Amino acid sequence: MTHAMRVVVTGSNRGIGLAIASKLAARGDEVHGTARVPSEAKQLAAVKGVTVHALDVRDDASAEALSRALGPDPIDLLVNNAGIASPWESLAKFDPKLALDVYDTNAVGPVRVTRALLPQLRAGKGRVFHVSSGMGSIGDNGSGGAYAYRMSKAALNMAARTLAIELAGAKVASIVVEPGWVQTDMGGRGATITADESATQLIALFDRLGMESTGKFFSRKGAVFPW
Repeated sequence: MTHAMRVVVTGSNRGIGLAIASKLAARGDEVHGTARVPSEAKQLAAVKGVTVHALDVRDDASAEALSRALGPDPIDLLVNNAGIASPWESLAKFDPKLALDVYDTNAVGPVRVTRALLPQLRAGKGRVFHVSSGMGSIGDNGSGGAYAYRMSKAALNMAARTLAIELAGAKVASIVVEPGWVQTDMGGRGATITADESATQLIALFDRLGMESTGKFFSRKGAVFPW
């Protein structure tokens, strides 16, 4: 992939999404960032080269409105980054309603957005990257807990793999990436890397990976991550 792409980054008002949008814009890409409440996304709005759009990934109409706002011009890269966390709950404290809310945002949301933007993706370079988590890996789960979050990210991984199969004929890649344990509102202060560090590594993957990698799960450093 080359620079000067037209890019959409969901959930880019803070954390990893803000860092990704800022770095892509700084190098000259046309970046469209989203937030549920654009008027509150002051840091994102201050980034030169970023256009801010309203998007609630839990709402079909909102995703369709984003597609209309972006217009028919090709989209080269969609970064499905928007997501929410859940407490590190035990079985006794598992909250089914919260789990469904987390699932709707983290797993169903990226499918909504991908579907809404599919015409533009097909017209562009057609790369969709889903920001998942090591906590969504079944093979890597050695500590348990965090039912809602783990379940939502495992579901996202399956959705991404299924999208890869369905969209292969349209030459639209669907790739899962693991951003690391990042120092954000979600990751907490005890996390091991900064949002800038994670964004730099993820962007390197966005540039390098294409159709040959569709349907796969990668760590931020480029190694295949266990499902």
